[in-house]
Amino acid sequence: MARFVVDGMNVIGAQADGWWRDRDAAARRLLRRLQHAAARSGDDISLVLDGRPLADLPEGEHEGVVVRYARRRGRDAADDRIVELVATDDDVGELCVVTS
Repeated sequence: MARFVVDGMNVIGAQADGWWRDRDAAARRLLRRLQHAAARSGDDISLVLDGRPLADLPEGEHEGVVVRYARRRGRDAADDRIVELVATDDDVGELCVVTS
C-alpha cells in the first residue's frame, strides 16, 4: 500500500479543461477519481484543497480518501497544509506528495 498526499488545485489546474468555471465541481471530479484509484489499489490517499470547505464535503474520510482544506486563504495555502501534514507524519519516507 502506497501513501499519497495530493495538492488538489495544482492537480486540477494542470489540465486546461475549463475547471475554472466551476472549481467546486472540479474538486468533486478529482475526489471521485481518487476514490476510484484508492478502491482499486488500496492506497492511502489524502486530498488537500484550497478555499472554503464545501458544504457537502467536510474535512474527513470520504469513501477511501481523506479530504483536508488549507487553513488559510491565499497563495500557497494548500502547500502550507501539506508541509504541516508531512512534518507530522510518522513515516515520511513512505509518503508521496503529488503536486504540479
